[in-house]
Amino acid sequence: MIDWSSHLPILPIVIPLLAGASLLLLKDTHRWLRLGVSYVSTLAQLVIAVDLLLITSGAQASSWPGRIPVYLLGNWPAPFAIVVVVDQLAAIMLTLNAVLGIAALLYASARWDRAGVHFHPLFQFLLMGLNGAFLTGDLFNLFVFFEILLVASYGLMLHGSGELRVRSGLHYIATNLVASFLLLIAIALIYGITGTLNMADLATRAGSLAGPDRRLFEATAAILGIAFLVKAAAWPLNFWLPNAYGHACAPVAASFAIMTKVGIYVLLRLGSLLLPTGAPAAFGGQWMFPLGLATLAFGTIGILATQQTERMIGYCVIISSGTLLTALGMPGVTLTGPALFYLINSVLALGAFYLLVELVERTRSFGADVLAISLEAFDLDDPLSPDRSDDVVGVSLPAAMAFLGMAFIACALLITGLPPLSGFVAKFSLLSAALQTSSIDTPSLGAWLLVGAVLVSGLACIIALTRAGIRMFWSSEDSVVPRLQINEAAPVAFLILCCVGLTIWAGPILNYLNNTALALDNPQSYIEAVLHRQPALMTPTGARP
Repeated sequence: MIDWSSHLPILPIVIPLLAGASLLLLKDTHRWLRLGVSYVSTLAQLVIAVDLLLITSGAQASSWPGRIPVYLLGNWPAPFAIVVVVDQLAAIMLTLNAVLGIAALLYASARWDRAGVHFHPLFQFLLMGLNGAFLTGDLFNLFVFFEILLVASYGLMLHGSGELRVRSGLHYIATNLVASFLLLIAIALIYGITGTLNMADLATRAGSLAGPDRRLFEATAAILGIAFLVKAAAWPLNFWLPNAYGHACAPVAASFAIMTKVGIYVLLRLGSLLLPTGAPAAFGGQWMFPLGLATLAFGTIGILATQQTERMIGYCVIISSGTLLTALGMPGVTLTGPALFYLINSVLALGAFYLLVELVERTRSFGADVLAISLEAFDLDDPLSPDRSDDVVGVSLPAAMAFLGMAFIACALLITGLPPLSGFVAKFSLLSAALQTSSIDTPSLGAWLLVGAVLVSGLACIIALTRAGIRMFWSSEDSVVPRLQINEAAPVAFLILCCVGLTIWAGPILNYLNNTALALDNPQSYIEAVLHRQPALMTPTGARP
């Protein structure tokens, strides 16, 4: 009998890999079968992610030492093995990715999965790359999973055709190719200096570097940081994001809401491993903090300057990245827990907003058919087309305008940080923690800069989103009642309800995230779990005992 619990950490990678490969073998005419495979795969990833979340939190009994599951591929010991590691932070990101993936997939099933080719396999490979980036324990496979998710995102970015989509997609591809090149160079140099790419082993070796090796490692870490800053949408490397995300189709843009957070995750992961062990301070606050402030300023100016709602959301993504970089650049771990709460809230809210904006645009008669180019390109507007069905048009839901208006208000409250939803809890806890970071009674200058930047960016979001809401709901004389489908409205409501859940259970969730921050500040348990993990014993028949 196979002990599936011992293989649990690798399943978030294997399941979407097998699902994506099998979907490539299914023809487009087998639409319902393709949908079924996609749904089963994504739901399975959510179940496994929640299970791993319970294991790492201690809420579920487990035989993993230190409640950190470590999977050795090929049954080789670390640092020689390719390792998959699930700590609290990785489990949080896995769960967040699965929740967002289910919402985006459900929304896409209404129409967007037929507006181009290979949507479902590309979507599964995107989930696989994201899960692998959160789980991997070595830098080379981090690069591999980055490339998997980026290649899948290239296809999804261009999904649905259209001149603007192709143009901004090519900018996105070119920028990320440069970032990947820098990442590969940095990884090669790190291996040449330290002789290892395993993150836990690197943490033990990098702290003992001295002389020219240490200086070269610091320069290499700076190159590595630049590559991750491109992916985290930090200023001045984020010029590509508003157009690229704004011109992507709605479910793709929603799923991309977590992609900038991959860069934040890696910076937090490497910083937590390297800094406490005496390694060169390549991921410290001396550069993350000012870059975060600059990113916040850029996003604030951008959201006030633009009139297009899709670009506004892109600048909201940049503002969220700037807030996280600034908070994580502050000394100590006081802000790490609130920053993680803010990350979760922003990903869910921005994902819901990207889905919602397309629905709201249908209330404007000149923009009612947002799929015109895609439908024509794939012959879906032909009444005799075998792929056309009535659900492409949709049905009028009761009180559709009321739903869109309330959903818009909820998303605006979540993004701006106004009460009573989780956006307010996230910003309030973040600013409260910032004012408590100083060792003396008076908060530090950095704390006041963070408070001021967050409040000003929030005010800018209020102004911009209020202006957009008035334009979309009140000032348009030729608005029409949109025709929505259940599987278009439900994902928006689902993500907003997840944020409502964050509000209701804010106390326990913040306690869990603060414990996660403490675990990151003490990486010895992570390092020991990886380096002391022994290969599984095998019986003479080749099976695990």
